Amino acid sequence: MRVVPRGYGVRASVRAPARFFAVVLCAALLLAACGRPGATPTPSGPAADPDAIHVVTTTTILADLVRQVGGTRVVVTSLVPKGGEVHTFDPRPSSMRAVAAAELVVRNGLGLDDWLAGLITNTGSTAPLVAVAEDLPGVTYLRAADGVINPHVWMNPRYASAMAAKIAAELALVDPGHTGRYVAGLAAFQTRLAALDADAAAALAVIPQTHRTVVAFHDAFPYFAEAYGLAIDGTIVAAPGQDPSAGTVAHLVARIRADGIRAIFAEAQFNDELAQTLARETGAAVVTDLYTDSTGDAPRDTYEGVTRWNVARVAAALLAP
Repeated sequence: MRVVPRGYGVRASVRAPARFFAVVLCAALLLAACGRPGATPTPSGPAADPDAIHVVTTTTILADLVRQVGGTRVVVTSLVPKGGEVHTFDPRPSSMRAVAAAELVVRNGLGLDDWLAGLITNTGSTAPLVAVAEDLPGVTYLRAADGVINPHVWMNPRYASAMAAKIAAELALVDPGHTGRYVAGLAAFQTRLAALDADAAAALAVIPQTHRTVVAFHDAFPYFAEAYGLAIDGTIVAAPGQDPSAGTVAHLVARIRADGIRAIFAEAQFNDELAQTLARETGAAVVTDLYTDSTGDAPRDTYEGVTRWNVARVAAALLAP
């Protein structure tokens, strides 16, 4: 029986009209994506084609998904730098220049990177804009208690695979002469993502049921938890940049003690002082170097790299005696 993350028990499928061609092409790309092996690439690969498509993304996670699908057909710029914070990002002059020059702009959507709208307006960009986490077939969206959909869809590798398919469809619309390249890139990437998901499931399946409940720094982990049978029993902050009250911290300390919570998950891009304080007060293990909204240094500089890192760190924390 799978444990559903607490606070995200209500699910909603989000659907909206989409361009007919994009839907048909996306389905074709998904069907083409089975059975093709490929080695895990790194961001430093072959030089881009002279006529490569210039793509701007809001995060380094999305930038990597575009690179894995597009290969040398794309040159990708992430507006939020490695280790940056997408929730509170303050665009820079370089952000405006990148958006103005883009031939395709890729955002997550679902409220995560709404600040991009101002950049689009201010630059007058007419590049296609796609929210790759929205309206995904086969995705069960998780809602918080206030009804807001959690935007961290990519934390489930199966959902990241659906996001990659949407990216491939958009690239083919912008660059139809190289559709075959995007079909092949998507196929290889989705094969690796399927292997990644299987490896993660195997690594986390051995965690005892009594060790599967955690506290997280912010609401980045529900899709990961839902995918692999973990439970999230509270978060330290309601949203990045919003420090909890003393009462909230005291309540979390009491809950961790009462529920026998094994571990506290925090992320590399955030200050870990609050997580360390909770760990000292409760004796729970603390993992402070997980990756959710951003990639990191090699070997954590790709989506596959950060996911494998996260799985290994989570398994080690929850399997510790």
